[in-house]
Amino acid sequence: MSKLSVIVPCYNEEKAIPIFYKELMNVLHQLDHEFEILFVNDGSQDGTLQELKVLSERDPNVKYLSFSRNFGKEAAMLAGMRHSTGDLVVIMDVDLQDPPALIPQMIEAIEKENYDSVATRRVTRKGEPFLRSLFARMFYKIINKMSNTDIVDGARDFRMMTRQMVNSILEINEYHRFSKGIFGWVGYNTKWLEYENIERVAGKTKWSFWKLFKYAIDGIVAFSTVPLRMASLFGVLFSFVAFAMLIFVVVRRLLFGDPVAGWASQVCIILFTGGLQMIFLGIIGEYLSRTYMEVKARPQYFIKEKKLHGPGNILGISEQKN
Repeated sequence: MSKLSVIVPCYNEEKAIPIFYKELMNVLHQLDHEFEILFVNDGSQDGTLQELKVLSERDPNVKYLSFSRNFGKEAAMLAGMRHSTGDLVVIMDVDLQDPPALIPQMIEAIEKENYDSVATRRVTRKGEPFLRSLFARMFYKIINKMSNTDIVDGARDFRMMTRQMVNSILEINEYHRFSKGIFGWVGYNTKWLEYENIERVAGKTKWSFWKLFKYAIDGIVAFSTVPLRMASLFGVLFSFVAFAMLIFVVVRRLLFGDPVAGWASQVCIILFTGGLQMIFLGIIGEYLSRTYMEVKARPQYFIKEKKLHGPGNILGISEQKN
């Protein structure tokens, strides 16, 4: 009998956890599989950890990891995969925007249709602010044109994978992680399930527009060098333009002897090219900053407390993971 690991990142989700647990258990008890539920508390400031402790005392299948501070969802997913023990591993959000009812379909696709992974995507963004939805669609179009990695529009982190695929993902130790890209980059046969957007069951989203913007930059920089090539291309282009203008000015001076007019247009050109230079210096800076973080090789998270092996086995020892 195969075992299923359910990885659930949590950040300030004390109200959603009991509701999620009830809905998830209704599904898991119908399966002919052993299972574990591994919650990852990402430095929550509310009663999330207390809720997880109560659940783990009541149900031996519930385990948890608790970070020393908020390290982000990417770190939480990575920690969950590292500590999972199942033959099948599914990652899902605690807010029930990832419906547990899809889990049986995922298992069937892997065990009977020989897929290595079953991923989900939203076909609608109902309930999202217009600008957020617009920029999200633009991001997927841009990154798919820039990168060789296929990143599906509307893709969620809600995904089930075989142990082999999880082990392949764990071999990637980069500091700035963009899991949606990593899932596609490692390959393996993937089946996509589509569903309409579902509202959160409780609480508020932790993803502000600025956090999503930074996450999008991480994705583009992590899976594409096109911005750097654009900087080189524009540099060559403007060098040719500058050389042509230089010849024009010299010839005009020699033939007509009049001074060069049009200082306003020159100022505009200088400001424009100067702005482009600053933009591309910023792009180069983004790549350099990520190289800097990789070279420092800081741990991606610290585990302050965990419970993984039955009643009473609570560890308060700080654990770091690279």
